[in-house]
Amino acid sequence: MRFVSYLVTAIAITAAIEIGTGADRRIERVVYVGTYTGEASKGIYAFTFDDRSGGLTPLGLVAETPSPSFLTASADGKFLFAVNELSTFRGAPGGSVSSFAIDPATGKLTELSVQPSQGAGPCHLGLDRTERFRAVANYSGGNFALFPVGSDGRLRPATSVVDGKAQASTKPLGHMVGFDADNKFLIAADKGLDRVLVFRFDASNGSLTANQSPAGVVAPGSGPRHFAFHPNGTWLFTINELSATITTFSWDAKSGRLTAMGSVPTRPTGVDTGTTAEIAVHPNGRFDYGSNRGDDSVAVFTVGAGGVLTLVEHESTRGQTPRNFALDPSGRWLIAANQQSNTLAVFSIDQTSGALAPVGPLTSVGSPVSILFTR
Repeated sequence: MRFVSYLVTAIAITAAIEIGTGADRRIERVVYVGTYTGEASKGIYAFTFDDRSGGLTPLGLVAETPSPSFLTASADGKFLFAVNELSTFRGAPGGSVSSFAIDPATGKLTELSVQPSQGAGPCHLGLDRTERFRAVANYSGGNFALFPVGSDGRLRPATSVVDGKAQASTKPLGHMVGFDADNKFLIAADKGLDRVLVFRFDASNGSLTANQSPAGVVAPGSGPRHFAFHPNGTWLFTINELSATITTFSWDAKSGRLTAMGSVPTRPTGVDTGTTAEIAVHPNGRFDYGSNRGDDSVAVFTVGAGGVLTLVEHESTRGQTPRNFALDPSGRWLIAANQQSNTLAVFSIDQTSGALAPVGPLTSVGSPVSILFTR
């Protein structure tokens, strides 16, 4: 199930500050934290992240906006985009998607535009390779919408809205969107249909159409939530929320075909309750990570021949309900967001084994849920 308390998403923008030289050199990045607004939050907050120590330093509230549950940024770090995970917007069913200008000196955000998301409960968004279009997954709306983005960072009305054509016995639940490396397809995880859908994407006019190849299929009741491409471009890993498994798919970049190759459990032996949330592949392609909500751990796997996953360890997130986590751009750090215990947990990553090691004290923040570092 989806957790609908104060949701937090974090994103480290591309711009980074280098401080010191030699052994004293460190990089500080701005980390933006989005939330479900309420008693514990008023919108988007910011931190700096020190890549030498793994330390997080709060910068405070940088923008007030309703329930910004997932964030992304442009590659140049000038603009930030957020879904506003609402059930109604401007008196009609649905949520919204917003864009902001980033002040490079202060980290403050200035709202530029807001558009209806074309469905209720928008929960994820992604930018195409040209950065001219933004795709949004509407969870309870059960669809996926595409929005043009101007050079000024402003969102235009949706040019295309698609779904997986649910049968009478199923309810679509859109959960993630992402574009392939060649920018020819939009991949979309639908938790309700047990499908990883593929749509053809035309960047010349912002259209989405059904792909001829069938969708990627997982076992009934698995609930595909998020996915991640391997750097080699031939495998896609999908974490299944309800069955607590990761499925490896082969990816045919020419036809947009996904073919399931096998699945592995994410829970520790003896644990049979809880759900999964986030998945990420290490930049070196050798390790895969998935979060478990229940035993509150991150499962670490090595990636072998054919995309086969082999368990390395389960590392406690030192808190409750790690809805999401993220690797920093260098692949040296992982930050887990413990939603129910209101903390961020930082880990260093062993570059040989992929194993995680806790670093420093926990950082307090109201109901953190998702963290994302941009490149």
